[in-house]
Amino acid sequence: MTASTLALPPALLLLGPTASGKTASALALARTLPVEIISVDSALVYRDMDIGTAKPSADERAACPHHLIDIVSPEDSYSAAQFRADATRLMDEITARGNIPLLAGGTMLYFKALREGLSDLPAADPALRRAIDDEAAARGWPALHAELARLDPAAAARLEPGDAQRIQRALEIVRLTGRPLAESYARKEHAPLPCRLLPIALAPGDRSVLHARIAERFDAMLHAGFVDELRQLRAHYRLDPAMPSMRCVGYRQAWEYLDGDIGYDELRFKGIAATRQLAKRQLTWQRQFRDTWPGLIELDCLRPDLPEAVRAAALRLIDAPAHAPLSNTANT
Repeated sequence: MTASTLALPPALLLLGPTASGKTASALALARTLPVEIISVDSALVYRDMDIGTAKPSADERAACPHHLIDIVSPEDSYSAAQFRADATRLMDEITARGNIPLLAGGTMLYFKALREGLSDLPAADPALRRAIDDEAAARGWPALHAELARLDPAAAARLEPGDAQRIQRALEIVRLTGRPLAESYARKEHAPLPCRLLPIALAPGDRSVLHARIAERFDAMLHAGFVDELRQLRAHYRLDPAMPSMRCVGYRQAWEYLDGDIGYDELRFKGIAATRQLAKRQLTWQRQFRDTWPGLIELDCLRPDLPEAVRAAALRLIDAPAHAPLSNTANT
């Protein structure tokens, strides 16, 4: 950190894969420090999507101020650029109240945008997106992945052939700009942040235990009425499966179930599998952060004293002198 950055007020970051204990750890921090929580989750922004997003309960949200939850209709989209603008504004407001911003969540693209700034990418083009969706309906997403591989091999190599949302956006950018994604992403805006970022990352020492947690949580969502939640969403909003809200993990599979394309057992299997893939992608992002983010502290999310360990790490980061760099360790 530069001298000017060290003079800024602190903002704590708590990142981790789904089912890693971020909510409990954030609330534990709120019992020790005067924090306000800024959600870093691209699904929690949507109103009325509560069960399938594992949204914090009313009691949990009452225990500490929460921000960037229930701010967007499921019919609309919300971008990393919007997140960065909202988070920057909220950090200013929270520190002005004498509190500490705590940015907690698992949308790693948002953390990256916050830390590194935003690339000079074109805005979403609704007409082009509809055209790409129509092509996918006719030819399948693997065929569009193959087209992307011809236009931008490096971008295609980072995506799975069925990753519809990312393939759509990659094709959209390449078609709009006429250049590979790497060139577009290299053009960055670096609006200054009002706080110094102090990151804590949660990662499982045993991934099979995290997978078991994911299965238990998805089962709990199903028993809590997840399918009925989506049925009500479809009745009250003008939704289609191509919308960002309906591409959230779990909602895609529940949509297929309601349309009669898959049975209940397959809904459960595909929902758990998709959530495990999400966790895998989140952990891949975290490894990159760990390698490039000086001062990041990584904790094993399976340790029994996780809330206490997160509190200790937060206090250590806030109180660390400028001349004492922190080491990265999963057992801190």
